[in-house]
Amino acid sequence: MESVVLVIHLLIAVALVGVILIQRSEGGGLGIGGGTMGGMMTARGTANLLTRTTAILAACFMTTSIILAILAGAHRAPTSIIDTIPASPVEQPAAPAAPSAPAPPVAQ
Repeated sequence: MESVVLVIHLLIAVALVGVILIQRSEGGGLGIGGGTMGGMMTARGTANLLTRTTAILAACFMTTSIILAILAGAHRAPTSIIDTIPASPVEQPAAPAAPSAPAPPVAQ
């Protein structure tokens, strides 16, 4: 499932880059689509179509990004410090005995 969404995500990214490069440049950028479309559409119609296509592809790109983030987080189970507490109480070791008097020296 994750691989399929990733491939779709990459295809949308490539299409988005292509559509952005085709748009008419107003600031002197690449402007690959600056010429006429062979009389098929007016300049305003082309701009509206490319703007709408860019918006749709951007929305699809964001959606697949969110889906991929959710899928990536699903592999890791949430952990809590409460889960690490043992069910039965742990027995405490007995307190050490008080030190006794030193042993008398051994006479030789």
